[in-house]
Amino acid sequence: MAKRNTPSEPLARTHPLMRNSNAPMNRTLFLEPEDWERYAQLPTVDTLRAHGPVDNTIYVGDALEGLRLLPDASVDLVFADPPYFGLKKDFGYGTRKNPWKTLEDYMTWADAWIREARRVLLPHGAIYLCCGWESSGAMQTLLSHHFIVKNRLTWRREKGRGAARNWKNNMEDIWYAVVDEEAYLFHLNDVKIKKEIIAPYTNAEGQPKDWVETDEGERFRMTCPPNIWIDLTVPFWSMPENTPHPTQKPEKLVERCLLASSNPGGVVVDPFMGSGTTAAVAARLGRRFLGFEVYDDYVRLTLKRLER
Repeated sequence: MAKRNTPSEPLARTHPLMRNSNAPMNRTLFLEPEDWERYAQLPTVDTLRAHGPVDNTIYVGDALEGLRLLPDASVDLVFADPPYFGLKKDFGYGTRKNPWKTLEDYMTWADAWIREARRVLLPHGAIYLCCGWESSGAMQTLLSHHFIVKNRLTWRREKGRGAARNWKNNMEDIWYAVVDEEAYLFHLNDVKIKKEIIAPYTNAEGQPKDWVETDEGERFRMTCPPNIWIDLTVPFWSMPENTPHPTQKPEKLVERCLLASSNPGGVVVDPFMGSGTTAAVAARLGRRFLGFEVYDDYVRLTLKRLER
């Protein structure tokens, strides 16, 4: 079990996951001093090694080590948001600089955990892999060695400052790949989108053709979702889901992936759990989850988020 005592008073005043840190005061989820005592005992990858996987558990430890301990063909879906190549973010323990010297080093590491993700997935399973533009092309090539790549999803993340000598980067990619071309799940009706009707075609009887009209005069059809998502918002300070995590994904983004590619009761694994978005969405949608996170305090934050 991973254990950390309540932080000392100087740490309590400056800890980045606490309300009195430099983070905006009106964020909605923080660790409080009593949370270190409340969540003192945390399961680790050693716990997993000794006792096997337990549903709805997040283990403190390395993603690759944790994935290696999961049984073959035991998982329905993997949602992975790994640290991006070239990332420089402060996760609460000082700025985390890129530990990989080159993109080739990064892809060697990615290949190792992706191999394990492929091993643990069931034949109907799928993986959603988040990445930045710097490694997106390489990720497609790598995934194609282990999976059948079905699509590249691009979502607009309208946040951050502009660039003085470059185009502002306000998009990220998610590669969607499956284990078996014939067996994979895709629940289209669960992820169809509402589209306004501009040219209202009718049938021979003058009735709406593939669209509906409400009593208020709204005309729309439910149509197939595209692979460009412009309806998402990076969690910001006034949103209930917001946490101090610097690279948090929107719940709506994760929800869309889980609805499309897993069944209620299925097992969703997130090797890089962060502040627990995948766990929170999986619990809300009636999926089971497993995850790994190297920072124990983010596991504490996730447990608090799940209880809320």
